[in-house]
Amino acid sequence: MWIAHEKGRGLLGELPAGVEVEVCEDAGTWPSDPGEVDFWVPPFLSTARAADQLPKLGALKVVQLLSAGADAWVGQVPPGVTLCDARGVHDKPVAEWVVGAAIAALRQFPDFVRAQQREEWSFSSFTPTRELTGKRVLIVGAGSIGLAVEEHLAPFGVTITRVARTARPAEGVHSVDELPTLLPDAEIVVLLVPLTEQTRGLVDAAFLAAMPDGALLINAARGPVADTAALLTEVATGRISAALDVTDPEPLPEGHPLWKLPNVFITPHTGGSVVGLLPRAYALAGDQVRRFAAGEPLINQVSGGY
Repeated sequence: MWIAHEKGRGLLGELPAGVEVEVCEDAGTWPSDPGEVDFWVPPFLSTARAADQLPKLGALKVVQLLSAGADAWVGQVPPGVTLCDARGVHDKPVAEWVVGAAIAALRQFPDFVRAQQREEWSFSSFTPTRELTGKRVLIVGAGSIGLAVEEHLAPFGVTITRVARTARPAEGVHSVDELPTLLPDAEIVVLLVPLTEQTRGLVDAAFLAAMPDGALLINAARGPVADTAALLTEVATGRISAALDVTDPEPLPEGHPLWKLPNVFITPHTGGSVVGLLPRAYALAGDQVRRFAAGEPLINQVSGGY
């Protein structure tokens, strides 16, 4: 078993007899013969570069990701290898980021940071800000992170509308096909979908145009879920605003016009990067390797990009 962090050794829990753990912090630097690895936990937020190493791991049976998103790995994993994501590990941290980003954007915290840097007490020119309380929130991606976002938003008295790939009427979940009729009523739109061929460019010019004046778009999913050119065109008018933890391209290059827009709040893909990540992630990995050794079904198996 290869894991990505030395700290992970002590976080896996008790392992079955015969399981040997080695640390492979970099996908291009092997601690031993890659042809003998059965179970691989690659580095967090691994890129296609890590997935490119898969042909060298000829005995591999399981890839257990530390990320909730599997888009860099889908279609790369050879037949006979089970790909599992870290669904559940990042729910609360990402939900915290969504709530924090919503408050920061609505209460204009970035403006106040800039004023602080200028040593400017700006109350004389201050206009009362918007608030999170009572907002109509559309969650696009009604999975476990979406549920956590709902729970974190509950104290603010918001109204939640849920959207997923397919409608689940018993759970009050709408289909993505209904977005054109749902978007005009949404004051905040939260993107939480995985990146797949179906979700790539989901947020296009028509999607953004359907959002009402003053709406806030929050992207905690993947950058390519939103068409950057369309997003830039819409937010540049000032009609809507955005809070982005992910961008396309990523990292967002120096000089990109999104950096300078006062109604765009950007963080560098930090939604799930908290100190509690490794304990939760390696608890999952330890549970998975115990299941694997016992011949039991693995959880969080990725199918169809999800």
